[in-house]
Amino acid sequence: MQVTPHVRAVQVPEDEPMRPGSTNIYLVGSGQTLTIDSGEAIDKFRWMLRGYLAAVERSEIGVAAVTHHHYDHSGNLKDLRAALGAEVAVPDNGVGLLRGRLPADGVQTLHDGAVIDLDDVRVQVLATPGHSVDSLCYYIEEDGVLFTGDTLLGVGTTTVGNLGDYRRSLQRLVELPNLRVICPGHGPLVHDARERLQTYIDHRNMREEQILRVLRRGGPRTSWEIMLKLYPDIDKRLRAAADGNVRAHLEQLRGEGRIRVTPGRKRKPRADVVARRKAKERERRAVIRRAKRFEAAQRRELWRRQEEPPTDTWTRQPTYAIDE
Repeated sequence: MQVTPHVRAVQVPEDEPMRPGSTNIYLVGSGQTLTIDSGEAIDKFRWMLRGYLAAVERSEIGVAAVTHHHYDHSGNLKDLRAALGAEVAVPDNGVGLLRGRLPADGVQTLHDGAVIDLDDVRVQVLATPGHSVDSLCYYIEEDGVLFTGDTLLGVGTTTVGNLGDYRRSLQRLVELPNLRVICPGHGPLVHDARERLQTYIDHRNMREEQILRVLRRGGPRTSWEIMLKLYPDIDKRLRAAADGNVRAHLEQLRGEGRIRVTPGRKRKPRADVVARRKAKERERRAVIRRAKRFEAAQRRELWRRQEEPPTDTWTRQPTYAIDE
């Protein structure tokens, strides 16, 4: 999908509530292009992008950048390097978080204030921590296009790690000059960019007041109990994410001295239970690896059957000649 003369979007459909609507990969510039995010390391993302490149693009990927380390944004970096020869660009404070996903060579790091100069467009790099510690946004001021990863989604709100950082990041983004369109990591594009960012700011302020109101009325509560009060009708698959956001608010309130915290007591896992869990996980991963090998072998066999005569069907194949 063409977004501006310099920007195209490849939107891969999703059915997971944490990825509302789609996971998005963006291509910027012409000739040696920049990609922003690359999707998870599964075939639907690889082939969607390759299919788009083959059918639509008249360019090659020069640099593959990511907005943050989460797997659904960075899983294909090795593949982009191996299959397409792209340079890989990642947050400078995210390298350790990307362990195992980076290629052996061709990796560069990005920091706040860096600029990616393409042949026909200039992309600014903005550090916007909050959703994750290494979150980056990318901004093309000429087009007014902001790439937000998971800092802002096309639908609903996002999960927050550090609320203080997140609020400061939102305020920075809402003040960008010439801001017109937000290209989020998931969901549809946002064409009321500044208004949506302000909505996110207002939402966090509202959620803080709701949490304080619950605590004033009901006495001490766990974050999970508060979450159930605030989100009575939430999709159950999103409860843990909502609890994480409540805890981010509570941590900021605690740091400001506005609430008191009675320490909890963590459950000490039994060594035998942990060992069984790890063994089961190793077994599961081994089964998945074997299944992938079987699948690859099956594909090779199907191709071989297209290339060789059907000797498994015929001991002697029919022959054909003109009847004279």
